[in-house]
Amino acid sequence: MTAPNEDPGDGAETDPESDWDSDAYDGSHAFVYEYGADVLDLLDPGPGERVLDLGCGTGHLTERIADAGADVVGIDQSAEMVETARETYPERDFRRADARDFDVEELFDPEEPFDAVFSNAVLHWIDDQDAVLDSVADALRPGGRFVVELGGSGNVAAIADAVRAELDARGYEPPTHPWYFPTIGEHATTLEAHGFEVRYARLFDRPTELEDGDEGMANWLEMFGDRLLGPVPDGERSDVVAAVEDRLRGELYDDGVWTADYRRLRFAAVLE
Repeated sequence: MTAPNEDPGDGAETDPESDWDSDAYDGSHAFVYEYGADVLDLLDPGPGERVLDLGCGTGHLTERIADAGADVVGIDQSAEMVETARETYPERDFRRADARDFDVEELFDPEEPFDAVFSNAVLHWIDDQDAVLDSVADALRPGGRFVVELGGSGNVAAIADAVRAELDARGYEPPTHPWYFPTIGEHATTLEAHGFEVRYARLFDRPTELEDGDEGMANWLEMFGDRLLGPVPDGERSDVVAAVEDRLRGELYDDGVWTADYRRLRFAAVLE
């Protein structure tokens, strides 16, 4: 996730999000891996397959892949996520590594490449998609598949726009592109440039109800919004978040529940 493991949503792969609170991730933000279970249908792991879970977070989806009979390894850059995954699923193989430059020969047996690489809610945290795809291609056998869900074009646009408007009103310079939220065409082109053939692609709306009632949006911003709120000093953040909530209340709050305006992008590609 996770970069985080969703989201915004989501996998934990790059600074500053590499130091995640795994308890909060598994608590108020469990929707990240719960929704990710749907992506496993697209992966369709089989008995005996070697699968790499890229940005495994706290390991819940890694365990689901293992339940299908696959030989699975989970990697994540966050030390806390990996530690929690190992404690929760001690029989599974979890390793700390960066999606952009993990060394296949050092971490794995290069004579046993993976049949599939799976990633849920991680890639949108990573600016250097070329480096990720180089690493994934090195890990896969020819004909191996790469199955991924990430934030798509327009993901959390209302939230991001509200934060930018509030920062601008307070004289701060808002971040322009805090995440990688591509269109189908943008990401398919990148995949093809690295030797992948895209077999499936879908961009869809997925409004997501947040936990914690009235505190849902504030907690979401605390967990996932550091890149948006980066220019704001710690002592002012609570006031900024409250003002952002006021901007969003009419659109994303109803009857005690906040809803995040998620849009997801799913791909299945095969290494040629």
